[in-house]
Amino acid sequence: MNPRILLLSAGLLVLAGCTTVGPDYEKPQVPVPESWRVPMERAEEISNIQWWKVFGDPVLDELVRDALAHNQDLRMAAARLMEYAARVDLARAGAYPQLGYGASASRLQASRTTLNGMPDGRSRVGEDYLASLNVGWELDFWGRIARSTEAARANLLAAENGRRSVILSVVSAVATGYLSLRSLDRQLEIARETLARRGESVALFEEKFRGGVVSELELAQVRSEYQAAAVLIPTIERQIAQTENALSLLIGRNPGSIRRGKAVGELVLPRVPADIPSEVLQRRPDILQAEQNLVAANALIGVARAEYFPRISLSGMLGLASADLSRLLEGASGIWSLGGAAGGSLFTGGAVDARVRISEAARQQALHAYIKTVQTAFVEVNDALVASRKSREILEAVRLQVEALRSYASFARMRYDEGYVSYMEVLDAERSLFDAELEYTRKEAEVHASLVAIYKALGGGWLTDLEQDLNRMDFPAGEKDGEDWKARLVPERTSPVGERP
Repeated sequence: MNPRILLLSAGLLVLAGCTTVGPDYEKPQVPVPESWRVPMERAEEISNIQWWKVFGDPVLDELVRDALAHNQDLRMAAARLMEYAARVDLARAGAYPQLGYGASASRLQASRTTLNGMPDGRSRVGEDYLASLNVGWELDFWGRIARSTEAARANLLAAENGRRSVILSVVSAVATGYLSLRSLDRQLEIARETLARRGESVALFEEKFRGGVVSELELAQVRSEYQAAAVLIPTIERQIAQTENALSLLIGRNPGSIRRGKAVGELVLPRVPADIPSEVLQRRPDILQAEQNLVAANALIGVARAEYFPRISLSGMLGLASADLSRLLEGASGIWSLGGAAGGSLFTGGAVDARVRISEAARQQALHAYIKTVQTAFVEVNDALVASRKSREILEAVRLQVEALRSYASFARMRYDEGYVSYMEVLDAERSLFDAELEYTRKEAEVHASLVAIYKALGGGWLTDLEQDLNRMDFPAGEKDGEDWKARLVPERTSPVGERP
């Protein structure tokens, strides 16, 4: 075919190439609740801050920084982000001409006895040398490459929001673990103080028993209460060690002790976020990730549908060929070729139809996953708000109970010393006080945990503030800069023929 005709045909394809098969993405409408089950106000302001600093414990701040720098899940998420950035480059590369080269040298001996064999009088041995540049270019007339690039960009954004979800989970887990650790420390203090007091009572009653003042029954009761406190101490110590090990894993180090800061009673109790607009949840990374998964699934429908149409490509070759190496560079050795091709499927046994149906079903799955993610976000915020409100009410009730039991225990001991009641009443009062003090510390930890759950459920604008530091942490020196992945998100024509929707 005449090269001019081929070039003219390619030009017509370029001018006409504005078709991109497959549906364009439209953001689905998800119904949102008109109000929260618990009335709140000024939530966005609070949720935008680095909320763990509100507790006022420098050690907690340090643990969060260590986790952000060394947590292995975060490092895996950063590496995954680099992978999907490279996948965008891979998808986009198909829109450009592919240039290659080749070279060959051969020496062969021909047969004289075949039908077209070498005639007598000519040498049977010959040589052949070839050097060439090759070019191939698939014209994205139907937008297959454009849709593939669109899907790759969406997957990249999903990977970034996946990383942000990991950041959110890690920070929340560190805060919850540390606050739980300080609560366990306080429970251990209460148990040891109670054990010491009961030890004094045991010594006193043993002396009274030897003097015949108290019965063996009373001594046994005092000893049983002592052992009840003694059994609880190793249980709490085991929980402390396990919590320290979990925190060590979160901050990316081997199991070991965790440095302590303020006591649980000294921590600042943040106020509950309030008046939370539904729009606040739109920045939750899991919602953004689910939407980008939907964008990618939607684009892959176009990739599947493009298989109904022929692939159109141009190819060319420019090179040198000679039977004599010394003459390879002469002008007479020049060779070239230019061609075009179109090919597609006529019958595949329904494979193309099946791939289209698969992609459409995958989009439906991604759509329902997105809707569920949004609905789950509303449930989590509502649950966290209710838990925070009710846990504070419970904490106040337990606090009043502790105060009442302290008075009860004091009066019971006073009346025992005066001989009005038996020591059983003193033991009952002190046992109830001990249980209530431990319960108060546990409920205090639940209040802290519910606050962390609220901030986690809201997503938080503070994630954006950490991005620059995290990029420096996650991308080691010598690799691509952490911000480099954002360049893959710039909309562009994936080829002179294919066009992004």
